[in-house]
Amino acid sequence: MPIAKAYSATSSTSGLHAATIERREPTPTDVEIKILYCGVCHSDLHQARNEWKDFMPTMYPCVPGHEIVGRVTRVGSAVTRFKAGDIAAVGCLVDSCHECEACKSSDEMYCAKGAAFTYNSPDPYTGKHTWGGYSESIVVNETFALKVPEGLDPAGAAPLLCAGITTYSPLRHWNVQAGQKVGVVGLGGLGHMAVKLAAAMGAEVVLFTTSANKVEDGKRLGATSVVISKDPEQMKPHTGSFDFILDTVSAEHDINGYIQLLKRNGTMCLVGVPEKPLPIMSIGLIFGRKQLAGSLIGGTAETQEMLDFCGKHGIVSDIELIPIQKINEAYDRLTKSDVKYRFVIDMASLAAD
Repeated sequence: MPIAKAYSATSSTSGLHAATIERREPTPTDVEIKILYCGVCHSDLHQARNEWKDFMPTMYPCVPGHEIVGRVTRVGSAVTRFKAGDIAAVGCLVDSCHECEACKSSDEMYCAKGAAFTYNSPDPYTGKHTWGGYSESIVVNETFALKVPEGLDPAGAAPLLCAGITTYSPLRHWNVQAGQKVGVVGLGGLGHMAVKLAAAMGAEVVLFTTSANKVEDGKRLGATSVVISKDPEQMKPHTGSFDFILDTVSAEHDINGYIQLLKRNGTMCLVGVPEKPLPIMSIGLIFGRKQLAGSLIGGTAETQEMLDFCGKHGIVSDIELIPIQKINEAYDRLTKSDVKYRFVIDMASLAAD
């Protein structure tokens, strides 16, 4: 099997360090990709440090990374959508059963038999577990490889494969459109993409943040207005006015105040994953027939749709490009929210190890 350089964690406290991993030889339906850029998602940190041990324990050694953009180097004999030299992308999924109702509906992330995520999942090909994009290369079934529109900066496009689709999917599912009022809670890696995407869909976008220093940035990214959520006087005028609110926050916070801002039949969708359960006052949902929902990522078809939408509107993530050797420093900065708004690894730096 081909050997690839990578950065991996060997325990919850080891940090990430240089390593080598095995990648499979491409099957007739596989695409082999040399990874050029890989975004750093907060879930990478959670997984590397086993912070989700109660519901998604980490398999070590762990090679994180599911925001991958690279160049195709080889394709299998049955591959029709890619050729060597193409720019391709891989997101959070690398396989599924292809047979259940969810898979047939292109909702592979909800595969009844369990989707194979890009890392930290049982690998149906090798019998081991999957390794992600903090590595030289990756081999995936053609179905799970995506086309990057021409004109998009490949480094800035990398976070679209998670932060982009995580926010695009609920906006599309709840049919956000021009003329609607949409709230975005939090301005981090997910939130800044939600603001850009909802604005491009024509919605009136209101950003909710606890940080006064994010007001101007929120407007730059496309928010019509910015509300400091810890100020009741700023929240009050928005009561009962939102069609849809997307909550991107992964820390503990009070969601009941946001539920009060929804219109009758309005929806609040959670995409952040706080460590502890969030208390909910049911009366806030009952009066107004409001909905509290959740959303994961998106399937292959919707992720390609999102990439094409971003290509049409010139949307990429705001990034800080780093060498792989600074990944542990980047994780420490992530815990302090010290990034605007997504770290992306220049995988050419891996050659130095």
